[in-house]
Amino acid sequence: MNLPNADITYYPKLLSATEADQYFQSFKTDIPWQQDDITVFGKTYPQPRLTALFGENGKSYAYSNIVMQPHPFPELLAALKTRLEKKTNLHFTTCLMNLYRDGKDSNGWHSDDEKELGPNPIIASISLGQERFFHLRHKSNKEHKHKMLLEHGSLLLMKGETQHFWQHQIPKTSRTIKERINLTFRIIK
Repeated sequence: MNLPNADITYYPKLLSATEADQYFQSFKTDIPWQQDDITVFGKTYPQPRLTALFGENGKSYAYSNIVMQPHPFPELLAALKTRLEKKTNLHFTTCLMNLYRDGKDSNGWHSDDEKELGPNPIIASISLGQERFFHLRHKSNKEHKHKMLLEHGSLLLMKGETQHFWQHQIPKTSRTIKERINLTFRIIK
């Protein structure tokens, strides 16, 4: 993907449809999903999605005044992590999973730039279930924006200076849609 100040690669078929279906069903039922409260502009409300954090080094992850403690990687998630690491030649320590239950569940504009992710955060995002639009916008040049459909079984890899210069979101939609699970692999030092 050719965007200024970004290093973003999209792999539409990391997983076959059958594999993606199996991962989706297993994660939907076996993951200890939680819904944290989030505070935005002084107002607190339930986060508009469910989340779960997994890590191999016991390090917590904090964003938007939420501090999450990791669960150990279950076997199926660890196997997917190994496959991702072979594909990307990277070693991930942590996975933040998101369950979007319907079109009302979303993730607002943000950059994954928390200090524990290091100077140039690497985010590997695997999508399972319902396709959703992923929006990108440049922080300083509002003319630079991009929208793409994240497909079932796909991988979106963001590296380099991307988080310094770009924000992204999964917006709400009024369409009637099914559930989506998003696995965001990170490196927490």
